[in-house]
Parts: sequence; structure tokens; C-alpha cells
Amino acid sequence: MSDNSRSMDRELEEVIRIARRAGEVVRAVYATPFTVEMKGPNDPVTRADREANELICGALAASFPGDAILAEESVPTDPAEVARLTGRERVWFVDPLDGTREFTDRIGEFAVMIGLAVKGRAALGVVLTPVDGVVLAGRVGTDRTAFAEEEGGARRPVTVSDVGDPRKATIVVSRSHRPPIVDAIIPSLGISSVVPCGSVGVKISRLVLGKADLYVHGTVGAKRWDTSAPEAILVAAGGRFSDLGGAPIDYASADIRLTTGIVATNGALHEAVLAAVRGAGGK
Repeated sequence: MSDNSRSMDRELEEVIRIARRAGEVVRAVYATPFTVEMKGPNDPVTRADREANELICGALAASFPGDAILAEESVPTDPAEVARLTGRERVWFVDPLDGTREFTDRIGEFAVMIGLAVKGRAALGVVLTPVDGVVLAGRVGTDRTAFAEEEGGARRPVTVSDVGDPRKATIVVSRSHRPPIVDAIIPSLGISSVVPCGSVGVKISRLVLGKADLYVHGTVGAKRWDTSAPEAILVAAGGRFSDLGGAPIDYASADIRLTTGIVATNGALHEAVLAAVRGAGGK
């Protein structure tokens, strides 16, 4: 194992600890009555979002001084400041509560997500689902690793499915805002298994665990903190992650919005999905 891999492993262990502390905050709020506010149209926020955001950012700043941090509930309002942060070599992307709508509806499909991008590429990720206490973690590179950690600490390696025939594939789709491109590619690929699910992190977790095979998102709504951690874990588990045109996600971009969409697959299906997207006019 290289020195860089050992360093990343130490970082991964620290981020798992931080995510678990944030998960306790989220779970405590989830167990009590809470107020739902709206940051904008169809954009709810609760004290769980804010308290977990504060905890994670404070812990990352203490553990990794000098790294940039971009978090959903404390992102700078000045675009120049955002550009300054994303231009750093190491940037932490934080979504303290991915799937707030599912959280407020008490569906249970929400996650704490912490991802590290290095030189504009997803490098390390942790996704925790507070309801069951399961952590998915991964780092990319030559000595890539991806594993699931149960609440009690037991770990097991994870890997994506080997489904190569789209007709046998399962696609996860959004519960609340399903983009038109998804409805266009499902029939063209011959997909019959469609599973609604909240939270980008939870969707990608299903791919990592081999419970689903692909996920496609349109050009509106997602931000880079929605994908940084899930991408690193999916790639570490053997999958592929790109925009709708097949290009890698650029985490050094000054625009935090993902205006070029998402294609996440088990890898074996990626080219077929990209072809279906092109055929549907998605890119």
C-alpha cells in the first residue's frame, strides 16, 4: 500500500467518525417534533440540517486545517468566494442531510454525506444513513477500497452488480422530481424494474450494495455536494460516474450546480445508458 493510500485511509477513518457524530444529531431531531422551514420553492430545511452542518464543518476544519470546505447550509453567498474555495487543491463537500424532504415526510430515505475532492476529482467519500446506522465509505486510486460498516462496527467489502443487459437492470429514480430524461431512457433501454427512492446518496448506495444498477439525473437541481461522496464510493466499488455526456464531474468548477446532469451505473451499463441519453436528446 502506498503512503498516499495510508494517509487517505487515516482520513477516511476520521470522516467516518465525524459522519457518525452528525448522524446522532440528525437521528435525535428525527425522533422529536421539529419545524420545517423553506429556503426556497420545494427546498425544505430543518434544525437537523443546520446542526449537522455546523458539527461537520467544525470537525473537518479541526481535523484538516487548510482544506477548503463547501457545505450546503453554509455555502458563501459571494460567487467569488465560492470560486476561491473550489479552486483549492483539496475541497470537502458536505451535505449534512441529503433527502430533507424524505426526512420531513418521515420516509427514512436520507443521508449524511461528506466527500473530498482532490484537484477537481472525487477522491474519498462517506455516506451514512442515520435510520439504520450503516456507513458506506470509499476512496479511489490504485489501492481503492469500498466497504459498508454496520452500526456495531462490523465491516464488509462492497461491490457493484455485474448486470450488463439493460433489460435485466434496476434503475433508481427520484420520488419527488423525476426528470423527463429518465422517462425517455427507460423504454429505450427496455428497463422494467424501476424503484423510487429519496436522496442521491441513498440511490447511489443501492448501486454500491448491488441492489440497483443505474441512476440518471437531469440538468436541474443537483449540486456538487450531492455527488462528491457518492461518486467516490461508487467508483471505489467498481462503478462509473459521469455527466450526461460521459465527462467526469469537475469539482473545481466555480459553479456549484451540476448543470450537465448525472449518469451513475455499475460500469457494465454505462456506455449503453450514455447512448440512450444521447438518443433522447439529453446531451
